[in-house]
Amino acid sequence: MSKSETHDRERFAVVIPVYNHEQKIEDVVNGAMKLGFPVIVVNDGSTDGTGEKIKHIRGIRILEHGVNLGKGAALKTGLAEASCIADWAITMDADGQHDPQDAWRLIRAIPDNQRALVIGVRSNMVGRDVPWTSSFGRQFSNFWVWASGGGWIPDTQSGFRIYPVPETLELNIKADRFQFEVEVLARAGWKRMPVCCAPVQVSYTPGMERISHFRPFIDFMRNFFTFTRLITRRIFVPFWIRRKM
Repeated sequence: MSKSETHDRERFAVVIPVYNHEQKIEDVVNGAMKLGFPVIVVNDGSTDGTGEKIKHIRGIRILEHGVNLGKGAALKTGLAEASCIADWAITMDADGQHDPQDAWRLIRAIPDNQRALVIGVRSNMVGRDVPWTSSFGRQFSNFWVWASGGGWIPDTQSGFRIYPVPETLELNIKADRFQFEVEVLARAGWKRMPVCCAPVQVSYTPGMERISHFRPFIDFMRNFFTFTRLITRRIFVPFWIRRKM
């Protein structure tokens, strides 16, 4: 039996956090369902028509936050739900930038007999249709994740990932917004959790307005405080203590 066939037989679930993506969420969910795994959608307090778009899709699990708590909080809710039915969670963004079929690349990248976190490294992150906050932010984040003890990862802001569910829930991530995705990498480094990567496609539709909830100043400050907290712990807390935190 090949490695990919072995992983195909393990328990996977798809987790999609969504906040105000009524234009794309149906397509994203329907694409994810074609993978053949349970699909969990966490509606993080959307105030547009997102709830209406997904409530009629049969066969998915919908979890609701009454108010917007942040992407990290939505991922925590989705991972907790996934822990009841799966060993691994495939996460993808709700804005349509990912091709759900690339999840098979991530699955094939899981090392044999390891509980690894797999990051989908986005290709084609250049050009006029790629938001500057995505291209610049990736390089900025890559460096500071490395400085925080997370190792060098080429796309620390990618939301297309596979998480080993119980191990990730035990990392005790503090951040509840976008910073969840970088903090989890730093703490994985502290715990010596394997992290590997696989290439995935990314699509930014030319001429179409892209809905992003990233606010450059506010989220830069949140990133600053998150990385300051992580780097301070890396410097002042011994490794054998830090890996238990």
